[in-house]
Amino acid sequence: MQPHTIAQLAHVELLTPTPDESVAFFKNLLGMIETRRERQSVYLRGYQDTYDHSLIVTESDQAGLGRAAYRTVSEEALDQVARGVESAGLGRGWIDADIGHGRAYRFETPDGHIGEVLWDVERYVCDERDRSAMPNALQKRPLQGVPVRRIDHINYMSADVPATKRFFEEQLSFRCRERVELGDGTELGAWLSVDVLAHEVAVMQDMTGARGRLHHVAFWYGIEQHLNDIAEILRDRDITIEAGPSKHGITQSPFLYAIEPGGNRIELFGGYGYLILEPDWQTRTWTEANLSAGASMYGLKLPPTYFAYGTPVVEIAAEAATDLLKHAPAAMPVS
Repeated sequence: MQPHTIAQLAHVELLTPTPDESVAFFKNLLGMIETRRERQSVYLRGYQDTYDHSLIVTESDQAGLGRAAYRTVSEEALDQVARGVESAGLGRGWIDADIGHGRAYRFETPDGHIGEVLWDVERYVCDERDRSAMPNALQKRPLQGVPVRRIDHINYMSADVPATKRFFEEQLSFRCRERVELGDGTELGAWLSVDVLAHEVAVMQDMTGARGRLHHVAFWYGIEQHLNDIAEILRDRDITIEAGPSKHGITQSPFLYAIEPGGNRIELFGGYGYLILEPDWQTRTWTEANLSAGASMYGLKLPPTYFAYGTPVVEIAAEAATDLLKHAPAAMPVS
């Protein structure tokens, strides 16, 4: 088993056609802190995120994923990952220091999602008035909205789940914690991590056949009650709640899904689910026989949009959509 070269998911860039409304969603409702604005982008963080930012909201013609950035365990590991990705033919090359971090190596997944790896980071330093009385806390808990604590994970939609999963395993040292396999051997979903969390990256089948789309980005509360609190706030402000609050069987995590004003799906995580403390953890496989429990421990029926909607939005024929949604809920994983 290879040593980990990746330490964590550092930040994600979301593209939005409605930047003002999207930023207001993250700041006013999810309590994220704006750290700076540069050109068409706004940089934000949760109050327990330690770096300059964990989220970049960038104006664009359509919603979707700009890029996801991963921090390595060392500068040597950064060079090691870059060499591996380059040899796999998926490298896009080095970029100079950017806002909040030093040099980074940019790549794309086999499905076309853009990512980068980096080591040097700029840590957030809050104003004196916001500093917590506790030296082990970066800042006071904000009094705006129901504030999220930190970024948690990203879920990629993929036309080829096995290839994307192998990329994260072989090039970025992730380990598969849970997966979904049909009776014919088709792999429909995988959940991977580099630490004790059940997942920091998820990959699920894109039922439309499109490539490079985003299913969701997740932010962590740590307390299940906050999912109920934010649900009330979102409902009163006409933000679409797609599903939840409820609890997944896969990863055993409390969740709520909402669509931010720009069109991207956001998951709000209420707790850990379970932690992986075994160094030789064996991957858990879900099958058609038990997958209904994986969708929701409480029997929640996920809406058809969950299995086909992603960003950027793709147009599919009405007859294809009918067939897709007829089969997807029985087969698709969630998290």
